[in-house]
Amino acid sequence: MKAYKLSENIYWVGAIDWNLRNFHGYLTQKGSTYNAYLIIDEKITLIDTVKSYLTDEMLRRISSIIDPAKIDIIIANHVEMDHSGALPALLNICPKAKVYSSIAGVQGLKEHYKKDWDFVPVKTGDSLSLGKKTINFIETKMVHWPDNMVSYLVEDQILFSNDSFGQHIASSERTDEDYPIDITMQEAKKYYANIVLSFGAQVQKAMQSLAGLKFKMIAPSHGIIWKKHIKEILKSYSKWMVNETKEKAIIVYDTMWGSTEKIAKSLVDFFEKNNVSVKMFNIQETHMSDIMTELIDTKYICIGSATLNNNMLPTIAGFLTYMKGLAPKNRIGLAFGSFGWGGQSVGQIENVLKELEFTILPQIRLKFIPDQKDIDINLEKIQNELNNF
Repeated sequence: MKAYKLSENIYWVGAIDWNLRNFHGYLTQKGSTYNAYLIIDEKITLIDTVKSYLTDEMLRRISSIIDPAKIDIIIANHVEMDHSGALPALLNICPKAKVYSSIAGVQGLKEHYKKDWDFVPVKTGDSLSLGKKTINFIETKMVHWPDNMVSYLVEDQILFSNDSFGQHIASSERTDEDYPIDITMQEAKKYYANIVLSFGAQVQKAMQSLAGLKFKMIAPSHGIIWKKHIKEILKSYSKWMVNETKEKAIIVYDTMWGSTEKIAKSLVDFFEKNNVSVKMFNIQETHMSDIMTELIDTKYICIGSATLNNNMLPTIAGFLTYMKGLAPKNRIGLAFGSFGWGGQSVGQIENVLKELEFTILPQIRLKFIPDQKDIDINLEKIQNELNNF
């Protein structure tokens, strides 16, 4: 368990969570890392820690450089326990270390751990001299907790970016120079879609706060560190944060006897004829966090369900709850489904789409096994509506 040198006297000393497959309901097929960073200067400084069960791994990496007891400063960019979980054990080793965090961060750490450590609250504009190196603090409130902040190492032009620009990837490679960029970008997209999407306004504010800074490296709290492809990830964030969409459609559905699926397949044909890129997802077969990754830049969102006990199917209700929490903006929505006698599901879906302030296309609500002629009549109504956009 060795530290990884990022720059002169700056090291990655985090931990790799090879077996993580679920993070707050978000499917993490590639595992994750909890990135902690050690700066050797007159004041030895650690930026963030790791989940509690990986404390020993972090301590062994630190020990490959210095005795952990010599740490003078711990910067806690975020309270959440995948970042702060090792703090209690670490502060038993270096009890005189000062803990720097935002005002909300100090309060959150006290509430989490019931400890009165030597806290130093900081805010945007505050700086900390480590000796030869200087840390500037920038609050990034609600990206994605109230306590969030980032730390900028001035002399080395390194942004320790907390959850921003992160990805859930477990890997022996530490930077984007050594790890496939297509996978890194896809996982960054998934991370944003499932964790950050609802905080677009706050991301915009945070990006404005970072404007003018130069970056030789962006070191997030999860996944691969950005060195070679910094422009690409910044450009992607500039699109995601304003809900910029493409001429794409996704069709998400669950079906009981295949009738709702028949409507879904007809919608695929409809969008293809309109030269709109389309993907169809049976919610039984694709995890909702992977669907959200596609949804992040998709203009048309079509949701379908059969009716069960006067309600939509539980799988679709769960997806809508998940999507509603992430609050995509500026979309066009369509509800569809087949039913036997009640048929409440389509209206329930449409109500959620309206709550999200989507532009609503005419619903498709058909009884029992839908006749293709009836589907086509409904598609013609949708086509007429699209022609009026």
